[in-house]
This record gives sequence, C-alpha cells and structure tokens, in this order.
Amino acid sequence: MTTSRHLSLAILLVCCLAATGAASQSLGPQDAERQALREQVWRVPSGGQPLMLTTVYRPPGEARAPLAVVNHGSPSDGNARASMPRQRYSGISSWLVSKGYVVVVPQRRGYGETGGGWAEQYGTCTNPDYHRAGLETAADIRAAIDYMRTQPFVAPDRTIVVGQSAGGWGSLALSSTNPPGVSHIINFAGGRGGQNTVFGADQYKNCTSSALVTAAGKYGATARVPTLWIYTENDSFFRPELAQNMFKAYTGAGGKAVFKALGPSGKDGHSFLTQPNTSAIWGPMITEFLAGGR
Repeated sequence: MTTSRHLSLAILLVCCLAATGAASQSLGPQDAERQALREQVWRVPSGGQPLMLTTVYRPPGEARAPLAVVNHGSPSDGNARASMPRQRYSGISSWLVSKGYVVVVPQRRGYGETGGGWAEQYGTCTNPDYHRAGLETAADIRAAIDYMRTQPFVAPDRTIVVGQSAGGWGSLALSSTNPPGVSHIINFAGGRGGQNTVFGADQYKNCTSSALVTAAGKYGATARVPTLWIYTENDSFFRPELAQNMFKAYTGAGGKAVFKALGPSGKDGHSFLTQPNTSAIWGPMITEFLAGGR
C-alpha cells in the first residue's frame, strides 16, 4: 500500500510539474534578438493545444514586411520526434530575409520542445490517411500565419509558405484551403509515409504510395494558390515517378502548380533544400516563381 501510494504521489507530482510548465509558456518572444538575422525564439499558437516553439528571423528596420513560413519534415523513425531540436533552416531563412521577408519556422505539435500529441499521424502503412495528416500540418501552419500577421512588423498579405518533406505535404494541404493573403506555396520533396523501419535500415520506401496520389488529387480539387514543386532524381522517399503522379493528380483536379524535376543531389536528394550550396539552384527557381514565371 505504501509503495502504491508513493507511486501515485510521484505520478501526481510529475503531472503537476508538466501542467505548470505548460501554463508558464507565454505567447510571443522568449528571448532577445541575436546577430544579423535578428534570430529570436518565439512561442506561437498551433492548430491544437500546445504553443509551438518557433524560430523567427527579421530583416533590418521596423517597417511591415511580408511573411514567409518555413515548415520542417518528420523523422522516418517516430522515436526521434520528441528529441527533434528547434528548427532553423538557416540556409533558406537567410536567403528569404535577404529578400525582405520576416521568416518564421514553427516546430509543430508532437515535435521536440513543442510537445503535445502528434497530430499528423496517418494510420497504418497498409491503410494510411495522408489527406487528414496533411490537413493537421496545415492547421499548424495556418495558426502560425494568423498569429504572426498580428505583429506590427508583418504585412497582412503577400505571405509565402515553404515546406520540406512532411512540411511540403502540409503546405500542399494548406493550398487546398486557399488561405487569404497567401500568394505562393513552395514544396520541396513533399509527401508522407516514407519509412525505413518497415523495409529495412537502408531501404527508404513509401507506404501505399497510391494513397499519396489520391490525396494529392483531393488537395488539387479545391486549391487555387500557385504552387512550385521541386523534386530530385535520387529522392529516397519520393521517386520521380511517384512525384510526377502526385503532381498530375493535383493539377488534373484543378490545382495550379509548376514542377521542377532535378537531377541527383548529394547522397540523397530528399535533403536537397538543406544541402550545401544548393541555393544557387533553388534560389533562381523561387525568384522566377514568385515573379510569376514558370
């Protein structure tokens, strides 16, 4: 009885401490700006309960600037989600700041210090619901956009959204909701269901890829925001044929998209966005896309 009582008290104490930690979180900046990019840690609302740990970068001055929201991927091993560090995406973030954007990199529900339940789960490998999972990601992206637009240094329109892997998939899901003021969406290697735990440590494959194609078509049916899709030949999760099939389903249903098929990049092109020196490739693509070109 004594042991049981002590255990119950310990559990209660842990729960109280966790609740206190959650309650002590406050919206907005958590520390001071640092260095040239004015990097700062914020907490912003999510599409659910916890506040998202978020990296914010700003260009010089206090005038209102357009917003760019950069969205991270998801580890293929689910055990790594809880230990994911704060996301920064320093390469594309610095590039966007140089173009005059306020850059926000939210860490979504279920990842790292944001904590909370993992909202983006898609079910089993044999019967995945990628459509719903993407919309949960989109809910977090939308919450970050809506909150940051209330800041005096952020313009209320001309927002762009960038996503990599699961973040790219969520960005496509966001396009299906046509959020006001979002002018362009950029998808780097977007998709869900890439795993190595099912197929072997050196075999990254996708669970039920046909479900990705179907979900992409559902997004495209209502999406009217221009999107840019960038995929490489040696993406270990989303091979060229699958990427093209998703794109065709999206545009065939009415979505507006430009597809850029690149050659091999590094050991695994899935990480093309964050590989060294690739800004010389994706930078001009994004510039052309934002200017209205193809």
